[in-house]
Amino acid sequence: MKSFPRDDVALVIGSSGGIGAALLRELERNDAFSATIGLGRSSMPPLDLLDEASIAACAAHVAGIGHPRLIIDATGVLHAASLQPEKSWRQLDAKQMTQAFAINAIGPALLMKHLLPLLPREGKSVFASLSARVGSIGDNRLGGWYSYRASKAALNQFVHTAAVELKRSRPAAICVALHPGTVRTALSSPFAKDRVEVQSPDVAAARLLDVIDRLDIDDTGGFFDHHGQQVPW
Repeated sequence: MKSFPRDDVALVIGSSGGIGAALLRELERNDAFSATIGLGRSSMPPLDLLDEASIAACAAHVAGIGHPRLIIDATGVLHAASLQPEKSWRQLDAKQMTQAFAINAIGPALLMKHLLPLLPREGKSVFASLSARVGSIGDNRLGGWYSYRASKAALNQFVHTAAVELKRSRPAAICVALHPGTVRTALSSPFAKDRVEVQSPDVAAARLLDVIDRLDIDDTGGFFDHHGQQVPW
């Protein structure tokens, strides 16, 4: 991570997930940061995207350690016991849609609310939220997956809007959405297809951190894949 000023803090939210854990390991091996913090529902303190008070408490905890120079939001849900990607509008369910938006869009927006003010006012800093290519409206040719697509599209809008506001107080800060590709994790493995490149979490983490390292201020508010290519909105 050669593009960052040294001796500040790196933070990974969702660090118990497949990609989040790999990102945390990779950052811990890097000597660019004075501390690397992983947060999630099982961390101390715990962070629950559905509980804003826990997000605020974790932000205070991080602030007590140092300035977060790099914040990666690696949270998200595609499927759960009570949530499955819809193949048709006939399967739309208000409770499932609410769950998808709460975790994929509203929770990350609250992370921005409490964590973006902690970014240093000078020097490169990055807030990166893991989105998904299927959240692209322009790239949607197959349909289906209504709640996941729409909630990730909402996340992309939150990221872009936050980037506009962030620039006013922290002109060197970068706020982006990143598509990690298809990764061999519990989230995406059930839906991986033979024709799709499936990466290990460690490969995905290395690629994402390389993209983050190459970002500059002109990229803020953008949506990029794990190769650094821009993804259409």
